[in-house]
Amino acid sequence: MEGVVREVVDGDTLVLESGDVVRLVGIQSPKLPLGRPGFPTQPLADAAKAALSDLVLQKKVALHFSGRRGDRHGRHLAHLFDAIGQWIQGEMLERGLARVNSYADNRARVERQARAQNRGIWTDPFYRVLTPEAADAHLNRFELVEGRVYKAAIVKGNGYLNFGEDWRTDFTIFVSRQARRLFEREGIDITAYTGKRVRVRGWVSRYNGPMIEATHPEQIEVLSESE
Repeated sequence: MEGVVREVVDGDTLVLESGDVVRLVGIQSPKLPLGRPGFPTQPLADAAKAALSDLVLQKKVALHFSGRRGDRHGRHLAHLFDAIGQWIQGEMLERGLARVNSYADNRARVERQARAQNRGIWTDPFYRVLTPEAADAHLNRFELVEGRVYKAAIVKGNGYLNFGEDWRTDFTIFVSRQARRLFEREGIDITAYTGKRVRVRGWVSRYNGPMIEATHPEQIEVLSESE
């Protein structure tokens, strides 16, 4: 599927001349309010929109699909490439104006490079990688959280990665019974996360304490002791 970009909505969403709305799959850029009451402009949201505009506005792009092709809002979920084959998601990550929102492929490496070199959003405390103890202050936001798993267990078929002794208040990664099948297909035993340092990415919600639900294995990275 191809088209010319008519409008850039924010750092990860655009509209083609056909009227099709495209969400750049696999990344999360700083958000603009876009008419949502009480929703603040996130730091560098305007810069992310400007960068995506510079890359694609009024230009012909190609949409490549992998997995789910659309969301409940009717938007296409696609990888975007320009006329010379440049991968737009990768460019946004390299500029430090987006975070990986899924897959364990080369995009994660690009993000790490931008983070290590303090480019774009990685210079702003708003986007810092959180400790498990800090997660409770960041509910209803997409975040990266790093810490050591105190205990990983399976209870009634669901997986729980607890980051402290009190599961009622401490940060937890939740893996549903259905999602566990994806982990098992990759040869991952949920209980094997016990004692390991991990980085998880996703939306922070509250169930007892703060929680991120991991719906697929790529959301959880096992870290070396030097990271």
